[in-house]
Amino acid sequence: MATQHFVFLLVENHTHLTLACATEPLRIANMISGETLYSWSYASEDGVSATASNGTVTLVQHRFDDLPKCARLFVIPGLHMTNYITPTLLTCLRKAKTSPAKVGALCSGAWILAEAGFLDGMKAAIHWEYHDAFEERFPDITLVRSVFVADEKHITASGGTATADLMLHLVDEDHGYDLSVAVSDMMVYAGAREANVEQKISLQSRYGMRNPHVAKAIELMREALEEPVPPMKIAAELGISVRQLERLFGRYFNTSPSRYYMELRLDRARNLLMQTELSVSEIAIASGFQSVGHFSRLYRRSFGTTPSGQRGRKG
Repeated sequence: MATQHFVFLLVENHTHLTLACATEPLRIANMISGETLYSWSYASEDGVSATASNGTVTLVQHRFDDLPKCARLFVIPGLHMTNYITPTLLTCLRKAKTSPAKVGALCSGAWILAEAGFLDGMKAAIHWEYHDAFEERFPDITLVRSVFVADEKHITASGGTATADLMLHLVDEDHGYDLSVAVSDMMVYAGAREANVEQKISLQSRYGMRNPHVAKAIELMREALEEPVPPMKIAAELGISVRQLERLFGRYFNTSPSRYYMELRLDRARNLLMQTELSVSEIAIASGFQSVGHFSRLYRRSFGTTPSGQRGRKG
Protein backbone atom coordinates (compact mmCIF):
# COMPACT_ATOMS: atom_id res chain seq x y z
CA MET A 1 0.00 0.00 0.00
CA ALA A 2 1.29 3.47 -0.89
CA THR A 3 2.04 5.99 1.83
CA GLN A 4 -1.13 7.64 3.10
CA HIS A 5 -0.84 11.36 3.71
CA PHE A 6 -3.00 12.92 6.44
CA VAL A 7 -3.64 16.65 6.70
CA PHE A 8 -4.74 18.07 10.05
CA LEU A 9 -6.61 21.38 10.03
CA LEU A 10 -5.53 23.05 13.26
CA VAL A 11 -8.22 25.47 14.36
CA GLU A 12 -7.06 28.15 16.79
CA ASN A 13 -7.42 27.05 20.43
CA HIS A 14 -7.33 23.41 19.37
CA THR A 15 -6.69 20.66 21.90
CA HIS A 16 -3.03 19.68 21.96
CA LEU A 17 -3.73 16.27 23.50
CA THR A 18 -5.95 15.40 20.54
CA LEU A 19 -3.24 16.42 18.06
CA ALA A 20 -0.63 14.30 19.82
CA CYS A 21 -2.97 11.31 19.97
CA ALA A 22 -3.64 11.70 16.24
CA THR A 23 -0.03 11.77 15.06
CA GLU A 24 1.90 9.56 17.49
CA PRO A 25 0.19 6.28 16.50
CA LEU A 26 1.06 7.07 12.87
CA ARG A 27 4.70 7.81 13.72
CA ILE A 28 5.00 4.64 15.77
CA ALA A 29 3.38 2.54 13.02
CA ASN A 30 6.09 3.79 10.64
CA MET A 31 8.84 3.07 13.18
CA ILE A 32 7.69 -0.47 13.96
CA SER A 33 7.04 -1.44 10.34
CA GLY A 34 10.27 0.11 9.08
CA GLU A 35 8.25 1.70 6.29
CA THR A 36 6.68 5.08 5.64
CA LEU A 37 3.10 3.87 5.91
CA TYR A 38 1.86 7.33 6.87
CA SER A 39 2.92 10.93 6.42
CA TRP A 40 1.19 14.04 7.71
CA SER A 41 1.22 17.81 7.64
CA TYR A 42 -0.64 20.67 9.28
CA ALA A 43 -2.72 23.59 8.04
CA SER A 44 -3.95 26.75 9.74
CA GLU A 45 -5.83 29.92 8.84
CA ASP A 46 -2.66 31.95 8.18
CA GLY A 47 -0.47 29.11 6.92
CA VAL A 48 2.21 29.93 9.50
CA SER A 49 1.21 28.51 12.87
CA ALA A 50 -1.67 27.53 15.15
CA THR A 51 -1.91 27.95 18.91
CA ALA A 52 -3.40 25.24 21.10
CA SER A 53 -5.50 25.88 24.19
CA ASN A 54 -2.46 25.08 26.38
CA GLY A 55 -0.39 27.75 24.62
CA THR A 56 1.64 25.37 22.47
CA VAL A 57 2.40 26.88 19.05
CA THR A 58 2.64 24.46 16.11
CA LEU A 59 4.27 25.51 12.86
CA VAL A 60 2.23 24.47 9.85
CA GLN A 61 2.91 23.80 6.18
CA HIS A 62 -0.35 24.94 4.56
CA ARG A 63 -3.11 27.52 4.65
CA PHE A 64 -6.73 26.41 4.82
CA ASP A 65 -7.26 27.76 1.31
CA ASP A 66 -4.22 25.98 -0.18
CA LEU A 67 -4.21 22.33 0.84
CA PRO A 68 -2.26 19.49 -0.77
CA LYS A 69 -3.76 16.27 -2.01
CA CYS A 70 -4.20 13.79 0.81
CA ALA A 71 -5.81 10.50 1.76
CA ARG A 72 -7.46 11.83 4.92
CA LEU A 73 -8.30 15.29 6.19
CA PHE A 74 -9.12 15.86 9.87
CA VAL A 75 -10.29 19.07 11.49
CA ILE A 76 -9.07 19.58 15.08
CA PRO A 77 -10.63 22.39 17.13
CA GLY A 78 -11.02 22.65 20.90
CA LEU A 79 -13.00 24.63 23.45
CA HIS A 80 -15.29 27.42 22.21
CA MET A 81 -14.83 26.16 18.64
CA THR A 82 -17.74 28.28 17.37
CA ASN A 83 -15.59 31.37 17.96
CA TYR A 84 -13.08 30.10 15.39
CA ILE A 85 -15.33 28.87 12.57
CA THR A 86 -14.28 31.23 9.79
CA PRO A 87 -15.56 31.50 6.20
CA THR A 88 -12.14 30.33 5.01
CA LEU A 89 -12.35 27.18 7.13
CA LEU A 90 -15.88 26.35 5.93
CA THR A 91 -14.93 26.98 2.30
CA CYS A 92 -11.88 24.76 2.71
CA LEU A 93 -13.98 21.92 4.09
CA ARG A 94 -16.70 22.23 1.46
CA LYS A 95 -14.06 22.14 -1.26
CA ALA A 96 -12.59 19.01 0.32
CA LYS A 97 -16.03 17.40 0.27
CA THR A 98 -15.75 16.99 -3.51
CA SER A 99 -12.13 15.78 -3.40
CA PRO A 100 -10.92 12.18 -3.04
CA ALA A 101 -9.80 12.89 0.54
CA LYS A 102 -11.74 11.25 3.35
CA VAL A 103 -12.85 14.05 5.66
CA GLY A 104 -13.22 13.51 9.40
CA ALA A 105 -13.24 15.38 12.70
CA LEU A 106 -11.67 15.03 16.13
CA CYS A 107 -12.64 16.37 19.58
CA SER A 108 -15.29 19.08 19.00
CA GLY A 109 -14.68 18.92 15.25
CA ALA A 110 -17.99 17.20 14.53
CA TRP A 111 -19.65 20.55 15.27
CA ILE A 112 -17.65 22.21 12.49
CA LEU A 113 -18.39 19.40 10.02
CA ALA A 114 -22.06 19.70 10.92
CA GLU A 115 -21.98 23.45 10.28
CA ALA A 116 -20.38 22.75 6.91
CA GLY A 117 -23.21 20.34 5.99
CA PHE A 118 -21.27 17.08 6.13
CA LEU A 119 -23.14 15.04 8.71
CA ASP A 120 -26.90 15.30 8.04
CA GLY A 121 -28.52 11.91 8.44
CA MET A 122 -25.34 10.36 9.80
CA LYS A 123 -24.04 9.24 13.18
CA ALA A 124 -21.37 11.36 14.82
CA ALA A 125 -19.27 11.48 17.99
CA ILE A 126 -18.23 14.65 19.80
CA HIS A 127 -16.71 15.32 23.20
CA TRP A 128 -19.34 14.64 25.89
CA GLU A 129 -19.24 18.27 27.07
CA TYR A 130 -20.99 19.32 23.84
CA HIS A 131 -23.70 16.64 23.71
CA ASP A 132 -26.60 18.79 24.92
CA ALA A 133 -25.80 21.73 22.68
CA PHE A 134 -25.09 19.49 19.67
CA GLU A 135 -28.44 17.72 19.93
CA GLU A 136 -30.26 21.06 20.09
CA ARG A 137 -28.33 22.61 17.19
CA PHE A 138 -28.27 19.60 14.84
CA PRO A 139 -31.41 17.47 15.29
CA ASP A 140 -30.90 15.72 11.94
CA ILE A 141 -27.63 14.17 13.08
CA THR A 142 -27.63 11.06 15.26
CA LEU A 143 -25.34 11.83 18.17
CA VAL A 144 -23.70 8.76 19.70
CA ARG A 145 -22.08 8.78 23.10
CA SER A 146 -19.28 6.42 22.14
CA VAL A 147 -15.60 7.26 21.73
CA PHE A 148 -15.64 7.36 17.92
CA VAL A 149 -17.70 6.60 14.84
CA ALA A 150 -15.83 4.88 12.00
CA ASP A 151 -18.66 3.27 10.03
CA GLU A 152 -19.84 6.48 8.33
CA LYS A 153 -18.51 8.34 5.30
CA HIS A 154 -17.14 11.01 7.65
CA ILE A 155 -15.50 9.52 10.73
CA THR A 156 -15.53 11.39 14.02
CA ALA A 157 -13.83 10.91 17.38
CA SER A 158 -14.62 12.53 20.70
CA GLY A 159 -11.11 13.83 21.34
CA GLY A 160 -8.31 13.17 23.80
CA THR A 161 -7.33 9.52 23.98
CA ALA A 162 -10.39 8.58 21.91
CA THR A 163 -8.35 9.95 19.00
CA ALA A 164 -5.66 7.34 19.69
CA ASP A 165 -8.38 4.67 19.70
CA LEU A 166 -9.53 5.84 16.28
CA MET A 167 -6.01 5.95 14.86
CA LEU A 168 -5.28 2.44 16.12
CA HIS A 169 -8.52 1.35 14.48
CA LEU A 170 -7.34 2.85 11.18
CA VAL A 171 -3.92 1.16 11.50
CA ASP A 172 -5.75 -2.13 12.04
CA GLU A 173 -7.91 -1.54 8.96
CA ASP A 174 -4.96 -0.49 6.80
CA HIS A 175 -2.19 -2.82 7.94
CA GLY A 176 -3.63 -5.46 10.23
CA TYR A 177 -4.37 -6.23 13.84
CA ASP A 178 -0.82 -7.26 14.77
CA LEU A 179 0.61 -3.86 13.86
CA SER A 180 -2.14 -1.99 15.69
CA VAL A 181 -1.44 -4.05 18.84
CA ALA A 182 2.30 -3.44 18.50
CA VAL A 183 1.66 0.32 18.23
CA SER A 184 -0.60 0.18 21.27
CA ASP A 185 2.08 -1.69 23.23
CA MET A 186 4.73 0.87 22.26
CA MET A 187 2.42 3.61 23.54
CA VAL A 188 2.02 1.66 26.80
CA TYR A 189 -1.67 1.87 26.01
CA ALA A 190 -3.76 -0.84 27.62
CA GLY A 191 -5.67 -1.87 24.53
CA ALA A 192 -7.58 0.33 22.13
CA ARG A 193 -11.25 0.83 22.92
CA GLU A 194 -13.84 -0.29 20.40
CA ALA A 195 -15.97 2.38 18.72
CA ASN A 196 -19.07 1.62 20.78
CA VAL A 197 -17.44 2.15 24.19
CA GLU A 198 -19.02 5.11 25.99
CA GLN A 199 -16.88 8.19 26.60
CA LYS A 200 -17.69 8.66 30.27
CA ILE A 201 -17.14 6.11 33.00
CA SER A 202 -20.34 4.26 33.76
CA LEU A 203 -22.26 5.12 36.90
CA GLN A 204 -21.75 1.57 38.12
CA SER A 205 -17.97 1.96 37.89
CA ARG A 206 -17.84 5.53 39.14
CA TYR A 207 -19.79 4.88 42.31
CA GLY A 208 -18.72 1.29 42.81
CA MET A 209 -22.32 0.19 42.71
CA ARG A 210 -24.01 -2.73 41.10
CA ASN A 211 -27.66 -1.73 41.37
CA PRO A 212 -29.41 -1.99 38.00
CA HIS A 213 -32.47 -0.08 39.26
CA VAL A 214 -30.43 3.06 39.95
CA ALA A 215 -28.60 2.87 36.62
CA LYS A 216 -31.87 2.37 34.72
CA ALA A 217 -33.60 5.19 36.62
CA ILE A 218 -30.83 7.62 35.65
CA GLU A 219 -30.99 6.44 32.06
CA LEU A 220 -34.74 7.16 32.00
CA MET A 221 -34.14 10.60 33.47
CA ARG A 222 -31.48 11.46 30.90
CA GLU A 223 -33.78 10.39 28.08
CA ALA A 224 -36.53 12.75 29.30
CA LEU A 225 -34.80 15.98 30.34
CA GLU A 226 -37.04 18.15 28.15
CA GLU A 227 -40.27 16.54 29.34
CA PRO A 228 -39.57 15.22 32.85
CA VAL A 229 -41.44 12.17 34.06
CA PRO A 230 -42.54 11.88 37.70
CA PRO A 231 -40.73 9.50 40.10
CA MET A 232 -43.91 7.41 40.29
CA LYS A 233 -43.68 6.64 36.57
CA ILE A 234 -39.97 5.86 36.80
CA ALA A 235 -40.57 3.51 39.71
CA ALA A 236 -43.37 1.79 37.80
CA GLU A 237 -41.08 1.36 34.78
CA LEU A 238 -38.53 -0.32 37.04
CA GLY A 239 -41.12 -2.47 38.79
CA ILE A 240 -40.37 -1.08 42.25
CA SER A 241 -42.17 1.25 44.65
CA VAL A 242 -41.53 5.00 44.88
CA ARG A 243 -40.34 4.50 48.44
CA GLN A 244 -37.78 1.93 47.29
CA LEU A 245 -36.60 4.31 44.55
CA GLU A 246 -36.15 7.06 47.14
CA ARG A 247 -34.19 4.74 49.43
CA LEU A 248 -31.85 3.78 46.59
CA PHE A 249 -31.09 7.41 45.66
CA GLY A 250 -30.61 8.26 49.32
CA ARG A 251 -28.17 5.39 49.69
CA TYR A 252 -26.06 6.04 46.58
CA PHE A 253 -26.33 9.83 46.19
CA ASN A 254 -27.59 11.14 49.52
CA THR A 255 -30.43 12.89 47.72
CA SER A 256 -33.92 12.22 46.40
CA PRO A 257 -34.76 11.07 42.87
CA SER A 258 -36.51 14.41 42.25
CA ARG A 259 -33.50 16.42 43.36
CA TYR A 260 -31.10 14.31 41.31
CA TYR A 261 -33.36 14.74 38.27
CA MET A 262 -33.47 18.50 38.85
CA GLU A 263 -29.67 18.64 38.95
CA LEU A 264 -29.45 16.77 35.63
CA ARG A 265 -31.80 19.31 34.03
CA LEU A 266 -29.90 22.27 35.49
CA ASP A 267 -26.61 20.82 34.22
CA ARG A 268 -28.16 20.55 30.75
CA ALA A 269 -29.30 24.17 31.00
CA ARG A 270 -25.80 25.28 31.99
CA ASN A 271 -24.28 23.47 29.00
CA LEU A 272 -26.75 25.13 26.66
CA LEU A 273 -26.09 28.56 28.15
CA MET A 274 -22.35 28.13 27.73
CA GLN A 275 -22.36 26.55 24.28
CA THR A 276 -25.33 27.95 22.34
CA GLU A 277 -27.02 31.23 21.52
CA LEU A 278 -30.48 29.96 22.48
CA SER A 279 -32.49 32.43 24.54
CA VAL A 280 -32.94 31.85 28.27
CA SER A 281 -36.61 31.01 27.72
CA GLU A 282 -35.72 28.47 24.99
CA ILE A 283 -33.15 26.88 27.27
CA ALA A 284 -35.64 26.73 30.13
CA ILE A 285 -38.10 24.81 27.93
CA ALA A 286 -35.34 22.55 26.53
CA SER A 287 -34.43 21.66 30.11
CA GLY A 288 -37.96 20.86 31.22
CA PHE A 289 -38.94 24.15 32.92
CA GLN A 290 -42.21 25.78 31.90
CA SER A 291 -41.64 28.96 33.90
CA VAL A 292 -38.57 31.11 33.18
CA GLY A 293 -38.87 32.71 36.60
CA HIS A 294 -38.88 29.36 38.37
CA PHE A 295 -35.96 28.20 36.24
CA SER A 296 -33.95 31.33 37.03
CA ARG A 297 -34.51 30.99 40.78
CA LEU A 298 -33.44 27.35 40.81
CA TYR A 299 -30.45 28.11 38.62
CA ARG A 300 -29.24 30.88 40.90
CA ARG A 301 -29.68 28.66 43.94
CA SER A 302 -27.57 25.92 42.34
CA PHE A 303 -24.85 27.91 40.57
CA GLY A 304 -24.76 31.22 42.43
CA THR A 305 -25.65 33.28 39.38
CA THR A 306 -28.61 33.86 37.09
CA PRO A 307 -28.83 32.22 33.66
CA SER A 308 -28.01 35.58 32.04
CA GLY A 309 -25.11 36.06 34.43
CA GLN A 310 -23.80 32.59 33.57
CA ARG A 311 -23.81 33.43 29.89
CA GLY A 312 -21.82 36.58 30.64
CA ARG A 313 -19.08 34.42 32.11
CA LYS A 314 -18.47 32.51 28.87
CA GLY A 315 -14.92 32.36 27.63
